[in-house]
Amino acid sequence: MISTKPRVFVAGSTGMVGSAICRRLESENYPVIKHPGRKVDLRNQLTVYELLDGIRPQWVFLAAARVGGIFANSAFPAEFIYDNLMMQSNVMHACYELKVEKMLFLGSSCIYPRSAPQPMKEEYLLTGPLEPTNKPYAVAKIAGIVMAQAYRRQYGANFISVTPSNLYGPFDNFDLKSSHVLPALLRKTHEAKVSNAEHVQIWGTGSVLREFLHVDDLADACAFLMKNYDEMEIVNIGSGYDISVLDLAKLIKEVVGFEGELRFKSDMPDGVQQKLLDISKITALGWRPSIGMRAGLESTYEWYLKNIGHCRNS
Repeated sequence: MISTKPRVFVAGSTGMVGSAICRRLESENYPVIKHPGRKVDLRNQLTVYELLDGIRPQWVFLAAARVGGIFANSAFPAEFIYDNLMMQSNVMHACYELKVEKMLFLGSSCIYPRSAPQPMKEEYLLTGPLEPTNKPYAVAKIAGIVMAQAYRRQYGANFISVTPSNLYGPFDNFDLKSSHVLPALLRKTHEAKVSNAEHVQIWGTGSVLREFLHVDDLADACAFLMKNYDEMEIVNIGSGYDISVLDLAKLIKEVVGFEGELRFKSDMPDGVQQKLLDISKITALGWRPSIGMRAGLESTYEWYLKNIGHCRNS
C-alpha cells in the first residue's frame, strides 16, 4: 500500500536531534529519508540541491548543525558560524526552489539576549546583546530564523522555526572538548566511578541555572508542530523548569552511583546566569513535555553504558 503521509527528509539524521526526529516519525510509519551523513556535505549548495532534487521530499526537518559547549564555541568560532550558515542556507534555499511543502528549522535558546528577562519569551529575539561565549553560533541560528521568515514573506514558503532549550539523550556528544554540560558531566562522573577517583572537577561555579529537555520530547514537539503550526513566528520548546549546574551534578552523581566529591573550577567561565524558556505558546497549542529529569538521565546513562564504545567520546 502506498503511504498517504508526507515524504520526509531529515537533514542531520545521524545526530542526536535528527535521529530522535526519525524515531518519532517512523513510529507513525512516515516514509523517512535520512541524510547520508558525511557522504553529503551540506555546506555545498549544488550537492544539497541534487540531494533534495533526487529525494523530492514534502516535509524537511533541518536538524543538521555544528554544535558544542563553551570550550568548542570559544576554540572554533569561525567554524561554528561558517558551517551553520552554509548548511542551513543551502538546505532552506533548495527547499524553496524545489517547492517543498513544509520545512522546520531548529534554532537554539542562545539566540536570546544575554540579559533577557526570565523565562524568555519568543518576542525577546533581537532585543539586546548576545552571550559572548557562543555569539558566532547564535548569530548563525538567528540568521536561519530570519531567513525562514524572509522566504515565507517573499515567496510564501511554509517555513517554521523552533527554539529548543538545552537537549540531552541518546546519541549525544560525550567528547569533553566539544560537548555540552550535561553529557560532559555524565561522562566525567562515570569515568570517576570506574577509576575510583576521589572527585569530579566541573567548570564554573555551579550556580548558573540551565533548562534541559530530553531529545525525545523535542522530537515529539517538532512532529506536533509540523502537523499543527503554520505561522511565521518562532516557537519555544522546553521543559518549563531549570536546575543549577550544582544540583544537576548531584543528580548525575546519584544516577551514576559515584560516591566521591564534586569540585568546581570557579576560574572557568559560567556563561549566562540563567536560560529558561517561556513555553506558554506551545502549551497553548496543545503540547507538553512528558519525560522527567531523573527518568531522562537514567535512560540516557543506560544508553551511554550500552554504546560507550561507539558514541562521540574521544
